[in-house]
Amino acid sequence: MRFRSVDVTSPEAVAALDAYFAERAAGFPADMGAYRPTYPASPAFTPPAGVFLLVEDDDGLIGCGGVRRIEPRPDTGEVRYEIKHLWLRPAARGRGAGRRLLAELERRAIEFGAEELVLDTNASLTAAGGLYRSSGYSAIEPYNDNPNATHWYGKRLQPQIR
Repeated sequence: MRFRSVDVTSPEAVAALDAYFAERAAGFPADMGAYRPTYPASPAFTPPAGVFLLVEDDDGLIGCGGVRRIEPRPDTGEVRYEIKHLWLRPAARGRGAGRRLLAELERRAIEFGAEELVLDTNASLTAAGGLYRSSGYSAIEPYNDNPNATHWYGKRLQPQIR
């Protein structure tokens, strides 16, 4: 498994996001209305503001994910980064690739100076919620108004020792 940093507006990144958004729209809870995708902009996912990764194996693209800097934590001023668009093709799930992608995004966020990571998800994504909780994320109050989200998580990070 390899991680490759790309411009989030590149054709291959957009193709991965298209697949992700199509899967989310197809499985989105009907009682929440229509899934509303938002394609990300390059500046938010360009180092050191963030990064967007494609995940590949010997058979090609298996997923994507990004991390971007957001407003500091309101109560402490800590530097926060947000995990976005973490997705794997269904055939790539259940083999630890999601955990490895999450760890890689965390590593890169720490390199950018993150002190806390946050993310939002939907209750219908039970495996994703399990991954986040088992990776040290705890439920937090909503930090955004994402209409697709039902759960928000955060994780305080330990800075790298150099």
